[in-house]
Amino acid sequence: MTASLYLRELDFHQAPWPLLLLADPSREQVLSYLPQSRLLAMLDGERAVGVVVVTPGDNGEAEITNLAVDEAWQGRGLGRRLLESAIERARDGGLRRLCIATGNSSLAQLGLYQRLGFRIVGVEPDHFLRHYPEPIFENGIQCRDQIRLAIELNP
Repeated sequence: MTASLYLRELDFHQAPWPLLLLADPSREQVLSYLPQSRLLAMLDGERAVGVVVVTPGDNGEAEITNLAVDEAWQGRGLGRRLLESAIERARDGGLRRLCIATGNSSLAQLGLYQRLGFRIVGVEPDHFLRHYPEPIFENGIQCRDQIRLAIELNP
């Protein structure tokens, strides 16, 4: 990992849109959760190369609603570092549970989330067909179903 990388919380007006749209191609969807969320960015100097967005929920729960790493920086452990930071901050903040959702075609992400302790808690069939106007393909698979995962923090 490059020594110049550091984590910093950003406010809504500093949101790195190109990164946010990598994880969720719908600007409308991102705008539905971003204003009430905490945004943590991995910065190289002043340039955001990774981002994780945590949106508060009910009953001591929160959801990671966006996680993205610049394509030129992928494969260096930044996504893992961002997730670990989000988990640590949620635990330190007294949250009971942290959730995350991804597509059925996001194979690397599903593996990473489970290695960090997230467990599959639900599937929403055809979520991406209903909520996105254009088909999404990853790893040669059409993204159709939303896979929901959660990690228990302070049971």
